[in-house]
Amino acid sequence: QVQLVESGGGLVQPGGSLKLSCTASRSILSINAMGWYRQAPGKQRELVARITAGGATNHADSVKGRFTIYRDNAKNTVYLQMNNLKPDDTAVYSCNALVLQVGPAANYWGQGTQVTVSS
Repeated sequence: QVQLVESGGGLVQPGGSLKLSCTASRSILSINAMGWYRQAPGKQRELVARITAGGATNHADSVKGRFTIYRDNAKNTVYLQMNNLKPDDTAVYSCNALVLQVGPAANYWGQGTQVTVSS
């Protein structure tokens, strides 16, 4: 019901920046919350940042002050601006959409984009 397409991953040196994009197949204002998760090999997937339909945001403690989630409603796109990247940020980053309007809560996921931070 919701398709998510991510882009923007890549290889960057420590201290560098990347911007991830997640474009949804319908208005993000009809999606209760969207967020970015990441998963490194051998580790659990963790929430990085999220934004609600109303615009409220939160960020994981590990990325506060470095990462910022924001959106362009006209483009149905949520972004994750990542600054001052660290090697520990290396992971597959996936976009998530939470939909509550019809029936049980439903989660949708993008395909993931690799972020590698290495000197």
